[in-house]
Amino acid sequence: MSLSATTDGLDNNDDAGGRRDRPWLLSSNRKLRHLQGISVRNLVVTPLSRARGKTIDDEDIPNSLQSPSKLLANDVNRSLQQSRSFNNLKSSFASDESHSRREPPPLPRPPKNRRNTLPWSDPNPRRRQVKLEDIMRSRMADTWFSIHCEGADAPVYISEVANNATNPGFRSFDLNICGPLVSRAGRLTLKLWAKNSAMEDYLLLVELQLYLQSLQFLGKSLDSFHQPLPANSILFHFPDGVYSSLTDIPPVRAPMSARGPKHSDGSALATSSYDALMRLANLDECIQDALTTREKLEAQISSILEKKQPALTTISKDSRARDKLAMTNHAAMSERKLLRMAAKRKEELCSSIRARKEAMDRGRQVQDKARSHLPDAQQNLGSSKHLLEQNTEETKGQIRRISEDLLAIYPIEPVPDKPLAFTIAGLALPNSNFTGIDRDVVAAALGYTAHLVYLLSFYLSVAIPYPINPNLSNSLIQDPVSASLPQRSYPLYPVNVTYRFEYGVFLLNKNIEFLLNKQGLRVLDIRHTLPNLKYLLYVLTAGTADIPARKAGGIRGLLPGHLTPSLSRRGSEDSAASGDTLLPRRVLHAISKSNGDIIPDKGKKPLASWTNGSPASPIT
Repeated sequence: MSLSATTDGLDNNDDAGGRRDRPWLLSSNRKLRHLQGISVRNLVVTPLSRARGKTIDDEDIPNSLQSPSKLLANDVNRSLQQSRSFNNLKSSFASDESHSRREPPPLPRPPKNRRNTLPWSDPNPRRRQVKLEDIMRSRMADTWFSIHCEGADAPVYISEVANNATNPGFRSFDLNICGPLVSRAGRLTLKLWAKNSAMEDYLLLVELQLYLQSLQFLGKSLDSFHQPLPANSILFHFPDGVYSSLTDIPPVRAPMSARGPKHSDGSALATSSYDALMRLANLDECIQDALTTREKLEAQISSILEKKQPALTTISKDSRARDKLAMTNHAAMSERKLLRMAAKRKEELCSSIRARKEAMDRGRQVQDKARSHLPDAQQNLGSSKHLLEQNTEETKGQIRRISEDLLAIYPIEPVPDKPLAFTIAGLALPNSNFTGIDRDVVAAALGYTAHLVYLLSFYLSVAIPYPINPNLSNSLIQDPVSASLPQRSYPLYPVNVTYRFEYGVFLLNKNIEFLLNKQGLRVLDIRHTLPNLKYLLYVLTAGTADIPARKAGGIRGLLPGHLTPSLSRRGSEDSAASGDTLLPRRVLHAISKSNGDIIPDKGKKPLASWTNGSPASPIT
């Protein structure tokens, strides 16, 4: 086959100048054993219409030879169209000629009752649908074919029926099973039968008696073939492509010497020798002997199996019984395992249900006990609410009184003619601007401010984020929040390292901002130290009610041993007479300015929270 394909390629490739789509098989080698399928294109079941009194000649046969003149005539006839009505006619004159001088006279207007003769101009869609269905029924049909060969009375192959198709395709087949008489034949007779919806029986539509050598090659597949096919074209599918029978003229066979294989220089190639043919014949005889031996062995094995059939049946039954027993044992073991798991699950559920019941019983008992105590608890709740409100009011009053005392100890007064400039205990403190200042005055003012913030955080029960160590002019502040800082303590007095002092003042301002936020106040500028502190004390001391009296004891426990007895008795008498144990403001102011014991040491609580040498509540 490869030699034939090569020879055919050499013959067809001389004038083309390039490789083209060509068949593999030579036409002389094309036999029925190579035929794989048949299909039909452009099926037409209705007979060809002809004029009355005219005979049908060879030109009207569908499979006649299509000459160039005939194709040109068909194209001319196909280009003719049906007549149209006046409303569908295009204007025969262009718009640019409408204003010319040689304008032809207008044609006479046809009558209005002329109708359109186009097949699809009917305005009724139902009629157009009926026409379309009629055309489809006339073109679609049920088809099947049969293949006949010389020397065979019956057809060698009958296809299945392809229902309702205009281009029917049939299943593939293999004619090698029909024997060498059919598979090696090169001539066949094909009969195509068709029946549409208007027919009762099948009609012999096409009967072809052709040589397979006369088929014309269309291509490897129909996808690459774009030429129109005539009506009722029958296509033959071979391994190397698709063929069609446009004409049934046998090809002219060239002599073997002309068709034989040749060298590139034109000289003939040598054929097989006698020894090669004899070896091939011996090989064929060996193959036939092997096939005969295989058939004999198959017959012997079949006879032995027939004789031993009862034993084989018994063995097969025994094997099936063993397999069934093994499957039964496996299923029983699985069921036992599932049973054990179900029993374990049941015990767990039972224990869980018992535990839940016990818990529910205990819960009911607790509910009953709580329900019995509920009336008393409701009474206690009302009294507790009233007591809480009373304690809250008293706490606010005490905070107001303490704030008054702190404001009296550390008075914050504005500086005349300077906006947002204040003094604490008569010492001026700038608002975070420490250029050209008196270091001693600023250190003392910051010490008073730090001590005041420390006392406010203590009495308001607010833990400030940056702890303060109040120590007059040597006060310190710590930063436990920032993890990347190398130092934790920062001075609240001017030092040589300016940024440490300024950062300490910043932390003090952050503590004041934190106290203001806890009271629900908003800070406009964090740098205003004394204005923000004054604003906080102003809010804490605001109120219309009377300031509550200090409890018994109070600051009197600090006075013995430090002040004169006359002052102690006079303060006690003033407290007993007025209900207020607060010392005169000038005395407290003098004590705060001195280095007396009222200022606590570093790390200790203020002395105002000690009474009779033992820790007590703050100044109350």
